[in-house]
Amino acid sequence: MGTEIVTLAAPQELQATGIRKGLLEDLALKILYLNGEMSLVELSNHMCLAIGVVEEIFQFFRKEQLCEVKGMSGSHRIVASGQGKQRAADLLTLSQYAGPAPVSLEDYSARIRAQSVQHAQVRPTDLARAFQQIVLDEDTLARLGTAVISGTSAFLYGPSGTGKTTVAAGIAAIYNDTVRVPYAVEIDNSIIAVYDPGVHERTDEVFSLERDRRWILCRRPRVFVGGDLTAEMLDLPAKSASRYYTAPLQMKANNGVLILDDFGRQRMRPEELLNRWMTPLDRRIDFLTLPGGRKFEIPFDPFVVFSTNLEVQRIADEAFLRRIPNKIKMDYATPEQFVAIFRRECAVRSLSYEAGLPEYLARHVSVEIKQPLCQCHPHDLLNQVSWAAAYQREEPRLTAESLRQACQNYFLAAGKS
Repeated sequence: MGTEIVTLAAPQELQATGIRKGLLEDLALKILYLNGEMSLVELSNHMCLAIGVVEEIFQFFRKEQLCEVKGMSGSHRIVASGQGKQRAADLLTLSQYAGPAPVSLEDYSARIRAQSVQHAQVRPTDLARAFQQIVLDEDTLARLGTAVISGTSAFLYGPSGTGKTTVAAGIAAIYNDTVRVPYAVEIDNSIIAVYDPGVHERTDEVFSLERDRRWILCRRPRVFVGGDLTAEMLDLPAKSASRYYTAPLQMKANNGVLILDDFGRQRMRPEELLNRWMTPLDRRIDFLTLPGGRKFEIPFDPFVVFSTNLEVQRIADEAFLRRIPNKIKMDYATPEQFVAIFRRECAVRSLSYEAGLPEYLARHVSVEIKQPLCQCHPHDLLNQVSWAAAYQREEPRLTAESLRQACQNYFLAAGKS
């Protein structure tokens, strides 16, 4: 799957930004107040706007006596005047946002739809590359590929320890293209910060004054949330001390992957989440509400992955399950898969072993201890061997005895786990 870089042209005039003139002037004044003396080029770079747009703002500042010119160094160097400082301080009590200029809701919605996760091209080679460090059978790979290319949602379910979390976390790596993510979006004079360095992985891009720098080129995002999920994470806060807002999880995940791990164990009740997302999963749109009560529509465009080891029918009703078209069971490993995982783990750790030892461990776990073969067992048991060796101040050695001791430490007695 190739990489397609979409270049968005930088607006050269204030009117072409799609943002109200007064909002950009207020934003520029706050930035100038907080940073002290700046050249117009520096202000342009901070706001991610073309120099022509900043020149228009500068002319307004001069007319309203909100700035003082301190000199020239390629462009005017300015500082907030006394009147400008007072106005900026007042503005900061209304909104503390002083970052790059936002894009409009209309432009944001159009861009999200243009680079929808449902438009991504996915091929078997992409699955093989993304999961090359995981042992998965061809049927599971094919079902995962089918789910991802749908761009909708999937349930990964099955017993604990069968690799659901690992697989879910690896889904974002299937995509091999890039998308544009805005620093922020403006809605009704409110600013919602979207770009999050913890979620959005920037890619190298040649700097260009012709490009709209309010949009960052990123890999498709991955948002991972587990048992700490609350209803508040899916909506804008009712109040904000900084007077601007951070995008909720699903908005940050747009055009990428949103993973709800351990579904059914969140602080947010499953039925509450299901009711909240019934419409977004069905119609691919979401509704958020600003603190003033203004409700607005945004695209809902993540590929949503629900991962659970609970019985699916107990945590989701039929109406909701119909809206999740892909349901993939992650089952226990076969002896052959178990051996392959063990060998791969040993290779990663540079651990050597005698011939037949992986097969011995598979028999010991399944026949003698009477435990199902879980994909997590090789990793966890090799940890036990390493810890025991570290305690004895020795190099870890893989033997039948060291693996039996690891099993004794790891599994509950009487064949219960």
